[in-house]
Amino acid sequence: MDLFPWGSIAISWLLSALPEVARDTGGRYRSEELRPALDACVGTGSGAEQVTGRTMARRWQLEQTQIIPRPRGEVFAFFADAHNLERLTPDFLGFEILTPRPIEMKPGALIDYSLRLYGLPVNWKTRIEVFEPETRFVDTQLEGPYRYWRHLHEFEDVEQGTRMRDVVNYEIPFGLLGTVARALFVRGTLERIFGYRRQAITGIFGAA
Repeated sequence: MDLFPWGSIAISWLLSALPEVARDTGGRYRSEELRPALDACVGTGSGAEQVTGRTMARRWQLEQTQIIPRPRGEVFAFFADAHNLERLTPDFLGFEILTPRPIEMKPGALIDYSLRLYGLPVNWKTRIEVFEPETRFVDTQLEGPYRYWRHLHEFEDVEQGTRMRDVVNYEIPFGLLGTVARALFVRGTLERIFGYRRQAITGIFGAA
């Protein structure tokens, strides 16, 4: 497969995204990760992934845990309603669920969204892979901006109420260019989104 067209797309995407990133992050890029990422692109630097002549996909993980001072059944029911996701997503994403109500949450359920990433319109389709009432559910991306996306939502009784754990495993497309994109802004944007999510949850359920 000819990878050069994809490289051009990636470069165009990076260039168009940078003004949006500068505005959203105040120009605070992940400089501590940019040097290793750029070294990986040219095959230099200690600790860099070695270029082997094929596109390498690197999988990353984001994890967040939060104590919610409400019973587990109530908390799970809130998160199992997909339309509540709009309340937990920052406005700059222009996030909207396209699948009409009601959405029956079960293994195999499909959910369509629209959003904007760095000023670019994106359609996103996910599938519910696992659904265990009041315990956990997992959604995976079928169509969207990531090469791979798997989001585990886990719920556990604790003395203060409910411990909710989010674990996201993801890969970025465009190979090594994607590694640079993550260092520049993807990681920071995801942390900003989940930081907003944490604050929104506290606003809805209160602080533990």
